[in-house]
Amino acid sequence: MDEIEEIIRKYGLEEDLEHVIIPFRGEDGSKKRCFLLKRRYLRIVFEEDHFHDYPLEEVIEATVLYPFMPLRESILLVHRESMTQHAEDNMELRGEGEEENTH
Repeated sequence: MDEIEEIIRKYGLEEDLEHVIIPFRGEDGSKKRCFLLKRRYLRIVFEEDHFHDYPLEEVIEATVLYPFMPLRESILLVHRESMTQHAEDNMELRGEGEEENTH
């Protein structure tokens, strides 16, 4: 759970034994806090018969970056951004214009 500790420090979040606590301001300006259970993965239910387990790190990022958006939407944004960054990093490692050797 070292990644969790790192993300708590990165965003200046709070925690207790069982929760990561994300403080934020409500749409009306009032102080609010979101409590996420400290589990390796959290299950997001999209529809009655469709769900997916996401790493807690991505759930925290989604909640911090998009506090007013429903989690099922914000988690998809964070997940896409993560995949895009990963693809860009791979391009940089190979270099511009080089093709990946798959043989």
